Amino acid sequence: MRRTLALVLILASPLAAQRSDGTDIWVVPIHDAGSTLIVGEPTNLTHRAGYDNQPSFTRAGDALLFTAIGDGGQADTWRVSVHGGRPVRLTNAPVGVYSPTELPGGRWFSVIRVERDSTQRLWKFPLDGVGDPELVLRDVKPVGYHVWASEHQLVLQVLGGALNTPAMSENTLQLADDRTGKAEVVARRVGRTLVKVPGRDAVTFLQLLPDKTRWISELDVRTGVTKRLMAPPSGADYHVWTPGGLLLAASGSKLYLWHDGGWAVAADLARWGVRGITRLAMSPTGDRLAFVAEDRTAP
Repeated sequence: MRRTLALVLILASPLAAQRSDGTDIWVVPIHDAGSTLIVGEPTNLTHRAGYDNQPSFTRAGDALLFTAIGDGGQADTWRVSVHGGRPVRLTNAPVGVYSPTELPGGRWFSVIRVERDSTQRLWKFPLDGVGDPELVLRDVKPVGYHVWASEHQLVLQVLGGALNTPAMSENTLQLADDRTGKAEVVARRVGRTLVKVPGRDAVTFLQLLPDKTRWISELDVRTGVTKRLMAPPSGADYHVWTPGGLLLAASGSKLYLWHDGGWAVAADLARWGVRGITRLAMSPTGDRLAFVAEDRTAP
């Protein structure tokens, strides 16, 4: 059945802001009303100079885990309520941790940990701060990004070379199991986006083809088979799914919705000082979208 799409943007006073270096994490209320996608007013949750990035929702949906780099240059995991307030630091890693993601079960969160010899492997930390971190996959490295496809299955981007070098094209998509520690390559030329598809045993990812075209592709985690779905909007490196199965992407200040075989602009957040949107994260109930944008500080 074809859905009739009506896009509604709830208007409010624009956020007066000016640019500074770094990135901030924002959250915006959204509502899928059947034939209408309602996008509310975004709120800057971190709003400081510096790097705040890689947000993911807790499974309760009441907070975000994210990566922040402090004045000393160290990357750690922080937690902030979706309603705002002072962020709380969760790790104090000697070198740095990235991409915090709560595990199924809610007792741990996983990270890409940069070890003292610069090896990047997947670790997990207790969410309540009680106990020591544990190595998840001993022999899989260097891990770039990860997503939990199920309680024990992970999908990983494993780096093949440095960013913006020819060897970067060797980045592989690997399907792993934390019980066996084993991983198998299921795709190549993989970008930074890995997203669990709600309600299905599938993960979508950005794939960079030899002809320099980009596709949002899908991995069936049961069979290891991949297929191409659609090209992303121009300039969009990240996408995310709503629990109801809508596919969103972002570029510049705009949110895009895949509808009826094409991309439609769902909202333009420029009036609130939002620009340079990159990473996206969807709340478990689909009522909020978190995103990363260029740092904006009030005058």
